[in-house]
Amino acid sequence: MEIDVLGPPYERHTIDLGTDDEGPVVATLVRRRADRPSRRAVLYVHGFVDYFFQTHLADFFVERGWDFYALDLRKYGRSLLPHQTPNFARSLSDYFPELDEAARIIREADGHDQMLVSGHSTGGLITALWAHARQGRGVIDGLFLNSPFFDFNVPWVVKRPLMAAVVGVSGRTPYRKIPTASLGLYGESLHTDHRGEWTYDLAWKPIAGFPVTAGWLNAIRRGQRRLRAGLSIDAPVMVACSTRTFRGRAWSEDIRITDVVLDVEHIVRWAPGLGPRVTIARFDGGIHDLTLSGKEVRTVVFRELARWVDAFLPAPGTPEIDVPPPPEDRTDDKSEATA
Repeated sequence: MEIDVLGPPYERHTIDLGTDDEGPVVATLVRRRADRPSRRAVLYVHGFVDYFFQTHLADFFVERGWDFYALDLRKYGRSLLPHQTPNFARSLSDYFPELDEAARIIREADGHDQMLVSGHSTGGLITALWAHARQGRGVIDGLFLNSPFFDFNVPWVVKRPLMAAVVGVSGRTPYRKIPTASLGLYGESLHTDHRGEWTYDLAWKPIAGFPVTAGWLNAIRRGQRRLRAGLSIDAPVMVACSTRTFRGRAWSEDIRITDVVLDVEHIVRWAPGLGPRVTIARFDGGIHDLTLSGKEVRTVVFRELARWVDAFLPAPGTPEIDVPPPPEDRTDDKSEATA
């Protein structure tokens, strides 16, 4: 580990992933340890046109005694190399090797017994598919999905016929740029240079986003189809999103209190199919990244997340809850006396 760009106490480790058709590939694991030795860890995975900069999220977990890790996926943020197409992937399973290695480091090298995975937007889709693929191995103890990218927020005619035609040629021209709506309104609502309260590297997370490629579009489409067919994640899952979606194309103050990127009803619709233990939480006034919402809203988000973690991921060694026996298995003094 070396000192991260965020400075102490953040460290980072570069994961060598070999090469692809563009050249060398790496991912970057960022670590911040709790003040006291901990056997519990959280692994955060960012969304599209994103990277880890949300230090207040790390503060939340560290203050609760968890070691915090964040993974900048290949071709994102700290892992984006000069020769690469930003955020490009041919399949969402391309990200599984860095997730596997991050989990290995957290569990084996750093000695954690418990791991919560936190995925935002595209990271929520990727980690859900990964958790399903790794079921039965004891890798993941819980999954927190912050506005996961379960479906495209576009009209049916775009989502089905037009998108099918575009991705049909993705095998031949995967790096072809696809015209899409800009993420500019969302970017403006976040960054301090515009209308927001957050500071981050605009080279890694530009206001208008990076161009969408045919290969990436096809990877997302196939991943979403797999998810909507139903997964079997064997760890408890919390799916969180806003209560409202923004539909306009010009700036409005409503952008500060709604999801301007995804349709939140899609998230709620597909969440139950993740596995047998899914909790859905909706937050009035929340934006796309709930942890970047206004101060009052994100306070509620963190409070609810803390309650869920305490309920579904108690610290190792916590006594199990005593469950009373069913009536037919009970014996009482009267029945014994009668016998």
